[in-house]
Amino acid sequence: MLKKIYHLGYAVEDLAAATRFYKENFGASPGEPEEVEEQGIVATMFEVGESKIELVQPTRSDSPVGKFLAKRGEGFHHVAYEVDDLVGTLKKLKESGVELIDEEPRIGVGGVRMAFLHPRGAAGVLTELVELSKDGD
Repeated sequence: MLKKIYHLGYAVEDLAAATRFYKENFGASPGEPEEVEEQGIVATMFEVGESKIELVQPTRSDSPVGKFLAKRGEGFHHVAYEVDDLVGTLKKLKESGVELIDEEPRIGVGGVRMAFLHPRGAAGVLTELVELSKDGD
């Protein structure tokens, strides 16, 4: 069901400073920041081997990432796995009793279809499932 780790998400207070850190210290080539208004975030991605790191800054304090930062501070936020069939995967997980945040896919950073599983249903880890477009986007 899981093809690979698509990205690891890190919640940050200051996207520009975090981006600069990875660029200056690790030679990372971050993409352009992208706002996802529905989620209340602005994020940027950079590749690490076959996976990516997503730096996520809230655009409002009442967003899930804003609440996360207020409660826990900066750091690891979620893991995203690539799947072939997001709708089918969500259906199987729901039938198995896994608690979903998103029962239907939505559009995330980079225009990918994505959905979150609740940490209570995934051993305490906020888990994102991502389906790439058929052209490999």
